[in-house]
Amino acid sequence: MSAARGTDSVRLDGKVAIVTGAGRGLGRAYAIAMAEAGAAVVVNDLDGETAESTAEEIRTAGGRAATVVAAVGTSKTAQELVDTAVNEFGRLDVLVANAGALRDRVLWKMSDEDFDLVISSHLRGAFTCGRAAAVTMREQKEGGRIILIGSPAGQFGSFGQTNYSAAKAGLVAMSRTWSLELARAEIAVNTVIPTALSPMTATIPAYAKVYEDYLRGEPIPVEYRRDHALGTPEDVAPLVVWLASDAAADVTGQALGLGGDRLTVYSHPDVLHTQNHDGGWSPALIDEAWHSGLDAHAQRSGPRGSEQDS
Repeated sequence: MSAARGTDSVRLDGKVAIVTGAGRGLGRAYAIAMAEAGAAVVVNDLDGETAESTAEEIRTAGGRAATVVAAVGTSKTAQELVDTAVNEFGRLDVLVANAGALRDRVLWKMSDEDFDLVISSHLRGAFTCGRAAAVTMREQKEGGRIILIGSPAGQFGSFGQTNYSAAKAGLVAMSRTWSLELARAEIAVNTVIPTALSPMTATIPAYAKVYEDYLRGEPIPVEYRRDHALGTPEDVAPLVVWLASDAAADVTGQALGLGGDRLTVYSHPDVLHTQNHDGGWSPALIDEAWHSGLDAHAQRSGPRGSEQDS
């Protein structure tokens, strides 16, 4: 197991973490990096083989790991994860709610089942796991960390991802609410917005070749790492380790992104402009106000640098 970059002076010794969806990709990178930093890790995945592979890599390197093979979303799974942490390692300090499914379709082709599965795995899964974790952390009276995993889709929207975008936007709003509710218990809650090369990234024509080159072992070009914030799953993991650590005890209610060489702080929604009209507004007055200056404050969908800009 390779040394995690940036974690040598930020440690998680003595801490116990749950990472959902940790069998592969980003979740696996988070679990391994946290173990490298000293945490005991409960590895969760729907695929038992990949979950055990992650846990075995941690153990082989001298770390401590347990596995829970189950789909997130139900209260039963959430409680099993928390119980495993407490029974195997004595406590729970960190939850990383990463698991979720994808069912991409444009709106008019998306089925109820497509929508419900993605909402259940990402949003309900984070809710049930977060609730169970919060109960135990509050009972321990020693604080804690809840880290939800968002996406640029939840910040800007994403063509063909009604379900995923809604879930990821909901996670950011949920984490900000929890940061208020759990502040007195010294439980910090944040959302990580990762960007990394993945099979999903490969479906974007502009990134198809760089993903193929990456799979062949070629380095990711600097312009992609910096200008597009695209790197490996391991590039994102240091942010999760830092947020889980004592060094970030006073960081809560934030949406922070990491990908490639770029670290990002995302804004909270804010009021851009207000205008009053004595006696209220009619449709005609709204139209006049819009076209005489309010339209300059309009926000567009899609991230900067997207194909929608061209």
